[in-house]
Amino acid sequence: MIADDGEIYMRGPHISPGYFKNPQATAETFDEEGRLHSGDIGEIDEDGFLSITDRKKELIITSGGKNVAPQAIEKELRSVAIVEQAVVLGDRRNYLTALLTLDPLLLTREAERIGSLATDLESAVLCPQIRSHLQKRIHAINSGLSRFETIKRFAMLPVEFSVEGGELTPTMKLKRRVINQKYAVEIENLYA
Repeated sequence: MIADDGEIYMRGPHISPGYFKNPQATAETFDEEGRLHSGDIGEIDEDGFLSITDRKKELIITSGGKNVAPQAIEKELRSVAIVEQAVVLGDRRNYLTALLTLDPLLLTREAERIGSLATDLESAVLCPQIRSHLQKRIHAINSGLSRFETIKRFAMLPVEFSVEGGELTPTMKLKRRVINQKYAVEIENLYA
């Protein structure tokens, strides 16, 4: 079943009855009705198929109390040819913002295509043509989202996220806490 907050709950003979000799972990993971709280956010479609959309711990809860699954929006942002990585922000904030990194391999070609003279990441983040291009693409993405899910402001970073830099796990997942700490100034500027 899907809980009110979107979390997937499971129960049945295929589910463990709990953690071996660890009643505290069992109590944290299972409710009084024996349902496993998966930690995944999902939805069941009209045909009864389950789709997992995000992890509960990554949910953004806006200051208005709206739950936003950032991964779906980040995927849309990464679909913009020049964007390499996207991080959606807005936990306990009035609106959502995004940090974007640009793809250095596609930068020159895309910059040329949109009339920009940018040749590297540093010049690209300062380029008004690239900012305008991204703003148009984000506006198009926003048109398919609920109002509370829309990206109001964004910042381009003149870096690439990496495992070595600490922003990515070895499996290339975002380390949100690290990104929030490392780019705290840029994030605060999006809300200034």
